[in-house]
Amino acid sequence: MSVLENWDQWKDFLGDRLHSAEHEGVNQEMISSLAYEIGSYLAESVEAKNPQEKVLADLWSVASSEEQHAIANMMVKLVQNNGTH
Repeated sequence: MSVLENWDQWKDFLGDRLHSAEHEGVNQEMISSLAYEIGSYLAESVEAKNPQEKVLADLWSVASSEEQHAIANMMVKLVQNNGTH
């Protein structure tokens, strides 16, 4: 099963990546920028694998660039306490 198919596993995966980036000294501005780029890529290139991803994809598709940045930042906040660290 792909990490994208289970919402909790997806959040843990993102949390692990976030913690790794923070440990390596990546600043919050860069994390925010990367989250936006990843969100854009997923929205354009990856089919939603669960209901939560579908909602995010639908919201992303109707959001302005500013709103997409806000969604990306909210996802970062959402996964800050996730992961296996």
